[in-house]
Amino acid sequence: QVQLVESGGGSVQAGGSLRLSCAASGRTLSAYALAWFRQAPGKEREFVAGISRSDGSTAHAESVKGRFTISRDTTKNAAHLQMNSLEPEDTAVYFCASAYSPFNAIPRVEGAYAYWGQGTQVSVSA
Repeated sequence: QVQLVESGGGSVQAGGSLRLSCAASGRTLSAYALAWFRQAPGKEREFVAGISRSDGSTAHAESVKGRFTISRDTTKNAAHLQMNSLEPEDTAVYFCASAYSPFNAIPRVEGAYAYWGQGTQVSVSA
């Protein structure tokens, strides 16, 4: 089993920055892709960014490219999402997720992810 715990959410004004962290326990994530998803009120959960298990490749949704950056710290079994130039449309609950990924793939569908954190709220005011 893998347990994921997110932190770093909060309330900021448009144009501000936040850094989300995802701490993993229960298993080393060296064979797992890590990703961030978000869900805004009344909307479906959507892929935000992902990072492969070992070669460092990343993927970002078009809506956040150039503003958000995903990274992982293998020594601390953790992942981060640096969010800059935040917009009110970024307001959502952000979830960390992990998926077993033997070939450095970065799935973009939530069904591929077996483990999820409880989520952290990000609120951006205009």
